[in-house]
Amino acid sequence: MTMDKSAQQELLDTAWASIHFGLHQHKSLPVTSAKAGALNQSGASFITLQKHHQLRGCMGSLEAYRSLLEDVADNAYSAAFRDPRFAPLTAAELDQLDLQISVLSKPVPMQFVDEVDLLNQLQPGLDGIVFESGEHRSTFLPQVWEQLTTPRQFMAQLKQKAGLSADYWAPQVRIKRYHVEKFR
Repeated sequence: MTMDKSAQQELLDTAWASIHFGLHQHKSLPVTSAKAGALNQSGASFITLQKHHQLRGCMGSLEAYRSLLEDVADNAYSAAFRDPRFAPLTAAELDQLDLQISVLSKPVPMQFVDEVDLLNQLQPGLDGIVFESGEHRSTFLPQVWEQLTTPRQFMAQLKQKAGLSADYWAPQVRIKRYHVEKFR
């Protein structure tokens, strides 16, 4: 889905409004129908908050199950107030925040024979990856390639994020690939 600037702006406005609403009401902004019809269609998003170029919150949906507008509103609230890695956002931090929205394509299962085959298929800078093995699951958005520039680094950190060792590999590993349209 390629969005025009007005749809992107409506999503950005909704994300910020949900954070402001959450500061006072302690819940996500209830959304009404979007002016742009595409925003009423189901969609999956991640909201990334940064403060002084450092991660301050990141929450999202890997699969579309509600309207994109609702997804953005709820994920913006969650990134600000429910990310377990951070204390809830305070009003004093608002002016220091940078907010980025990533709208995800549908994750597609990848086929590979082993980890080397998988690493050779990864497209740095382009692929977002969902890692699954048994009860363990994690994801990195394509933006993470900016810090972890090789497929081996990327996958090692993704496995650690899932609670496994960096060199973990097993036959039951499942990988899905997705792409994003990102804007701020």
